[in-house]
Amino acid sequence: MIKTRFAPSPTGYLHIGGARTALFSHLFALHNKGTTVLRIEDTDLERSTPEAVEAIMESLAWLGFDYDEGPYYQTKRFDRYKEVIEELLEKGHAYHCYCTQEELAEMRAIAEAKKEKPRYDGTWRPEPGKTLPAIPEGIKPVVRFKNPQIGATSFSDLVHGNLSVQNSELDDLIIARGDGSPTYNFCVVVDDVDMEITHVIRGDDHINNTYRQVNIFKAMGKPVPQFAHLAMILGDDGQKLSKRHGAVGVMEYYDRGFLPEAVINYLVRLGWSHGDQEIFSFAEMVEFFDLKNVNKSASAFNTSKLLWLNQHYMIEKNPAELAQLLKPFLAKIGVQTEDTPEFDNFLTKAVQAHVKRSETLVELAEMIKYLFVEEIEMDEAAKAKQITEASKPVLQELARLLSELSDWQPEVLDAAVKQVTVNLEVGMGKVGMPLRTAIVGRTNSPNLDETLYLVGKERTLERLEKAIAMI
Repeated sequence: MIKTRFAPSPTGYLHIGGARTALFSHLFALHNKGTTVLRIEDTDLERSTPEAVEAIMESLAWLGFDYDEGPYYQTKRFDRYKEVIEELLEKGHAYHCYCTQEELAEMRAIAEAKKEKPRYDGTWRPEPGKTLPAIPEGIKPVVRFKNPQIGATSFSDLVHGNLSVQNSELDDLIIARGDGSPTYNFCVVVDDVDMEITHVIRGDDHINNTYRQVNIFKAMGKPVPQFAHLAMILGDDGQKLSKRHGAVGVMEYYDRGFLPEAVINYLVRLGWSHGDQEIFSFAEMVEFFDLKNVNKSASAFNTSKLLWLNQHYMIEKNPAELAQLLKPFLAKIGVQTEDTPEFDNFLTKAVQAHVKRSETLVELAEMIKYLFVEEIEMDEAAKAKQITEASKPVLQELARLLSELSDWQPEVLDAAVKQVTVNLEVGMGKVGMPLRTAIVGRTNSPNLDETLYLVGKERTLERLEKAIAMI
């Protein structure tokens, strides 16, 4: 049975590239009716934090990813790593190295002077007929893996095809530090063996690690998983995606008002395709996903496309559900929300009226804020152009006709606004723009009948009078 894993390191937030890796691993397992494992690779004791673990779990939960096994924590498996290290030492696949930091620095300097790749020179590597130096006092040795020195290490990558490197390019990597703590490249192999991982899907920045890990698998006498290395994600400008491109942490997309469905749909198309289809349900992603259709080349992040997708999912979502998702964003801009049927019903109507004009929940919250505040924030440019001596008669006639209405329904409101154009012999633009500015604070809003209905009679008349008083 196919088994994949997602194995983030908790040294920071879950970035968007990591989220794509999690998604592809998840989809591949589901497509093949396999299982997925969540593993927290926290052996970097200095940089790993509980806060980062919490942030990663929060991100995965928001995206809707669940796992068949885990989370497993590497720091809770140190006894197992120690056991395997002892086995490798006993079988001659690893050895103790007593080199000091000064000696290692000298090796690097010599290599650099020769314009060669810095590498360990094998001082403590045991070989038939070789006499090792005397063990120095006061040095806690590291444990190095005895990498093959001849031939090549190869593997067939499910994205890039056959990849190979000469073993002479790989030095004897450290698998346990002087304090006994195991290192990344070693731990992941033991974990993949013990967790019976069949397919490893990760970024192509790990390709060089894979060669080293393949040799450790072989030294342990265990089957090597199949690997699929995903090309990097570039920013809008074609450069490697980084903080300067804006939001790169997954929860930043939540903060910016994106829906998880939109983010997932966008991520699946970053390096994978199924014909010309752009919009996928999750069920369709599972049905169609195949590593054969993953691109070898890097993908460019397109913020405009993500916004387009987000708007699509906002429009498609049940308005009542979208209204509930909107509440935290309203609260952030000072709107007091309620958990009552009356408030929820009104908020749902507001969402329905404005959602097609918004690309994010942040934008939608700002757009409907005028419905919930006593004092609107009037756009200065709109005010200067629309709230003028020329528009004063229009605003006064609107206030007169609207005040006489006993029925505050959209169709009645529409008729009243049109009546103003007749009474004053002006075009709708001369009526609609000043009216919108007076009651909304800007010149764009849903249809005037919808807008007036939502604002309500009392508040509409108050805002008209305030606008008239400004002139």
